[in-house]
Formats: sequence, C-alpha cells, structure tokens
Amino acid sequence: MSPDPMIDVRFHTPPEDLRCYFTTFYVSRVHLPEGEWIEDALQPEWANLRFFDGESPVSWFDGQSQLSGTNFTATGPSSKTCHFKLGATRFWGIGLLPLGWERFVRLPAAAHCNLMADGRTHPAFAPFVPLADGLFGTEPDEQAELARIVAFFRALDNGPQADAARIQTIHAALVDPQIDTVAHLVERVGIGQRTIERLCRRVFGFPPKLLLRRQRFMRSLAQFMLDPSLKWIGAIDSQYHDQAQFVREFHEFMGMTPGEYAALPHPVLDHFMHERARIHGAPVQTMDSPHGTVIGAD
Repeated sequence: MSPDPMIDVRFHTPPEDLRCYFTTFYVSRVHLPEGEWIEDALQPEWANLRFFDGESPVSWFDGQSQLSGTNFTATGPSSKTCHFKLGATRFWGIGLLPLGWERFVRLPAAAHCNLMADGRTHPAFAPFVPLADGLFGTEPDEQAELARIVAFFRALDNGPQADAARIQTIHAALVDPQIDTVAHLVERVGIGQRTIERLCRRVFGFPPKLLLRRQRFMRSLAQFMLDPSLKWIGAIDSQYHDQAQFVREFHEFMGMTPGEYAALPHPVLDHFMHERARIHGAPVQTMDSPHGTVIGAD
C-alpha cells in the first residue's frame, strides 16, 4: 500500500437552479501503480452517487458484505462508517441533499439508510444508470463531464414537490448549531412534531433526534480533522455534556473510539476535507444548508 498516494480533487458548486438539490459535484483522480490500493472510511453523510472510470472500488458498511466490481456505487443517508478501498481510478461524486433525494429518488429515505448499493442493479438508483453509461468519454474531459451531469439532472424532471418548502425549513433548522433538541426544532420550524418526524424519516432518513445528534457529532469530528492539534477535547462541540458522552457517540457513529480513529491513516478524507473547506466553505456535506451554502462552518 502506498503511504502517500497522489490524490487530485476538484469541487464544483452546482448551478443556481440545481443548488438546492445537491451538496457538490466533485471529480477526483487517484494516482497509484497497478495493483496498489489505499483504504479510508467515510463519515456519516447524505446520500451519494459515485461514477468510476478505472479500477472499481471496494466498499462496505460495518456488518455488511463488501461491494465491488461496479463502476456506479450509490449510498443512502448514513449514520455509520462506510469503509472503502481505491486503486488507480478517476471518479465523479454527486452528493444529494435531502430535497435532492426527494426530487430524484422519490422513495422513503428511511428504507435506504446505511445502504451501499450497486447503482446499476438497485431499483432505487435506476434513474441514474443513463448518466453512468454516458458520463465518461474516450478521454478525460472535466468540463464536458460536468456539463453532462448538469444537463442530465436538468432533464430529469419529476414534477413539483409539494413539501419542498417544509423540507428546506426543517433542513435549515437541523444544521443550525443553536438547535439542540427536538423541542427547539419544532419551535423553529413551526409545524407539528409528528409531521416533522414523518418528513425526516421519508426525506432525511432518520428521526429528528438522531439527525441532531449526528450534526453535533459531525461538527466535532470535522473540527478535529481540520486541526488535529486541538486534540479531541478542543474539538468537542459545546452541546456535549462531557467527554464521556462524546466518546459514546463516537463509537455509535464510527464503530471505534476517538483514539482508534485518530491513529488510522486517512489518505483520502484528509485531502478531501481540507480542499472542500477551502473551496466550498465546509469540510463535510452535513454542514451544508438546504441552499448549498454553509451553516456553522466557523
């Protein structure tokens, strides 16, 4: 395994008319000798579509079988660690915001949580197979590929979304660091708790209490990843009662202790998070607002 693989990544903000549906579009290239692999682990995030031109990845959630041999991988909203191995490859990633899941997938997100799927065979992702088929040309052409992605989603018209405004209002409240309980969320959103519960499960994938906990955890993890000199105690979000609570939640979301995670190499995530923060303003998807801007990035 190469200890310092060359990884290129460039993030593209979706155009204005698509910004409420996506986090970012990004293209990456992993430069490795034939037969060598790097391994890393994704943190909890929103749903993603990834298209590969080169070595197909190997990926899996803890406790699930490995997925390999496909150039189109898809994940649902996650609350667990997703492990992956990459060889020499070039790939595009497309992050679906909750409103994007509702518009383009149109299936209950709760039924697709912590899912690693072959996008070519899983019925939920069948609408995107034509993009997988037509994204890459005979030679890499970043701007042409980006234009194909934009044109594809502009043409994928699934009609009006009756709950769009409420979904965005819930999303904006979830990513606000000042909202720390379901009661505060209900007060901010201004609709009934049962309706919020129903929409969260259908569109966001998880109940609101877990979503708020995930936000708190990801703010802490992102802070540490961007500046490990803080140590965990300096990165822990102010909403945590104490360090023991953070450690318990770290194990729940990541399947390991903070110390075990810090000791692992993160050849892909370290690079991606710093570059995403530099270009997009936030190191992780879960800090993006429903309008593609950043909330709570400071």
